[in-house]
Amino acid sequence: MILPRYPVYIPTKGRWEQSLTANFLLRDEVPFRLVIEQQEFDQYAAKFGEKNILVLPFSNLGQGSIPARNWIKNHATEEGHLRHWQLDDNMRQIRRVWKGKRVPCNAGVALACTEDFIDRYENVAIAGLNYTMFMPQKMQPFLRNVHVYSCTLVLNSIPHQWRGRYNEDTDLCLQVLSDGWCTVSMNIFCVDKMQTMTMKGGNSDELYKSDGRLKMSRSLERVWPGVVSTSRRWDRPQHQIYDAWKRFDTPLKLKPGIDLSKLGKNEYGMVLTEVKEVKNDEFKKFLKEPKIRSKQNFAGGPIAVAGEGPVELADDKIVGAD
Repeated sequence: MILPRYPVYIPTKGRWEQSLTANFLLRDEVPFRLVIEQQEFDQYAAKFGEKNILVLPFSNLGQGSIPARNWIKNHATEEGHLRHWQLDDNMRQIRRVWKGKRVPCNAGVALACTEDFIDRYENVAIAGLNYTMFMPQKMQPFLRNVHVYSCTLVLNSIPHQWRGRYNEDTDLCLQVLSDGWCTVSMNIFCVDKMQTMTMKGGNSDELYKSDGRLKMSRSLERVWPGVVSTSRRWDRPQHQIYDAWKRFDTPLKLKPGIDLSKLGKNEYGMVLTEVKEVKNDEFKKFLKEPKIRSKQNFAGGPIAVAGEGPVELADDKIVGAD
C-alpha cells in the first residue's frame, strides 16, 4: 500500500459526528491525527480512538482554526518532518482527473504522488489539491503561484504563520508568494469539499454567522490593499484576487540532480476499477482497455481509480515544470 510520507493532521471542532475527512481517510487506510480541544476529547475518542487524536493546549480562543494550524506546524517541525499535511475536516473524498473524468481514487496514493512531485523542487512553500467544484473538464495538471485551500502540504521551514482571524489560507499563500516562494495547486488530483457554511461546527459556528462573511473579506482587504477586493458572489460577500495572482511569477526551481527527462511514466500501480454496473457509454469504453479490475470493493461512483497508486505522470505532462 502506498501512503504519504509526511504526517496528516485534521484540525477539527464540533464535528465528531460528521468528520468527513477522517471517515474517508479511515476507509483508505491513511494514517492521520485529529487535532482537537480538550473539552471534546471524549466525543472524538469514542468515534475515532485515542491513538488518532492530539489535544491542543488551549480552548475556545475565538480565532477559528488559526491557533491550531500554527500549533500543528510546530508539532510537525518538532517531530522532524520536512513538510506536513493539513486537511480540513469537511471533505468527502479525493479524485483523480483521468481522461477528462473526475474518478474517485485512494487518498494515500494521491497524497504520496503529490509529495513526490513537490519534492522535486526546492522553492515550493505550500502545495495542495484543488477543489472538484473548481475543476473544468480540461485543465493543466497543476497551477503555479495561486491560492491553495483546505488540503495543503506545508514546508515546515518557512517562517510564515497563519495569522489574523479570517481567510488564513489565502493570507498565508500571499505571504509566501510575496517573499519569492512558489505555491502549487494540483489539478491532476482534486478533493470533494463541502461548501462553506453548509455544516455545523468548525468556523461555521464560530466565525461565519451573522455578518461574519463580510468581516472576513474586509479583513483580508485591509491586510492586502490593492491585491484583495470585496465583492458579492454566490449571494454572499466574498474576497476577490483574480489578476493579482498573475503578479507572482517566480518559476519552480528543480533541486540539484533532478533530471525530468529521465523520470518517465509512473502509475504507482493504479488501475481503473468497476465498483458497480457502468451505464455510461464512455465509461464502458474505458473498461475495455487493458489493466482493468472488475467488481472491487471501493467507495465512490460506478468506476474508481484504485490499486496501489496514482498517475500517468508523463502522459499528463506533470513530469515537466510548467
